[in-house]
Amino acid sequence: MKIARVGEGVALRALLLMLVGGVVTLAGAGELKVIQAHKTQDLVVTISSESGQWTKGDNSFVLEFMSAKTRQPMDVGSASLSTSMTMPGMAPMLAGAILTPDKTPGRYAGTITFPDSGTRQVTVRWDGPAGKGSTKFSAPVR
Repeated sequence: MKIARVGEGVALRALLLMLVGGVVTLAGAGELKVIQAHKTQDLVVTISSESGQWTKGDNSFVLEFMSAKTRQPMDVGSASLSTSMTMPGMAPMLAGAILTPDKTPGRYAGTITFPDSGTRQVTVRWDGPAGKGSTKFSAPVR
């Protein structure tokens, strides 16, 4: 019994390290391609991923806030990202992202799941040192 528990603990730690490592790897990846960038007020809000697109199913991405003037990261404090897609005769399809702050201020690793493809209305909100605000823009899900 004792050996099984040690093995389970090692397996659980290995799984946890893989999950955390996946988020850190994505957030620190140098080969990110822009899915969508949107200028609002004094900020540029950018969504990027390794593939450069959102697809049906599970998606990992990076959300970044940068100064429109200096192109330097901006600490926006807390941030959220949600999407909606309207279809005739149906209630809007909603999806919310899970965001985790990165070591770099103004940068967040995110995950979101889409049940199907189509153009989404993206709403990004923030509240912190860079002020409080929100912006909306469209992004395709392929």
